[in-house]
Amino acid sequence: MKGIIGILLFALGILLGLYVGIWLCFIGGIVQVIEQIRAENLEPVKVAIGIARVFSSAFAGYVSALILIFPGYALFKKWLQK
Repeated sequence: MKGIIGILLFALGILLGLYVGIWLCFIGGIVQVIEQIRAENLEPVKVAIGIARVFSSAFAGYVSALILIFPGYALFKKWLQK
């Protein structure tokens, strides 16, 4: 059972990393910048935050994936040792 949970956590970690890195940060940052450029009142802080989201998307995806991958790997490794 620990092996199945470990594999499941590993897979969920990969999916979470992809979701956070690609969808929330990368695409969300691009959309935020485009919305601010098209707005009547341009707010430079929001444009800068959108650009920062795009540039930090890889790091955010990596960290969020590791949150679930490490426990999943530990459970799977413990299951293999039995």
